[in-house]
Amino acid sequence: MPKMKTHRGAAKRFKKTGTGKIVRMHAFTSHILEKKSPKRKRNLRKSTIMHKSDAKRIASIIAYL
Repeated sequence: MPKMKTHRGAAKRFKKTGTGKIVRMHAFTSHILEKKSPKRKRNLRKSTIMHKSDAKRIASIIAYL
């Protein structure tokens, strides 16, 4: 059985923490920013831990990161 390949698109979007959790960036930051408050825009810049139900799917395609 050959090795699995890392999904390169996912590798650019997600990272693993030291404890194995998956980190992602927030969406909704690219346009239509006038109606969003400065506080909301500032908080969207930060990364966040992915929910464990979504992380299961992503963990398999970024197995070697």
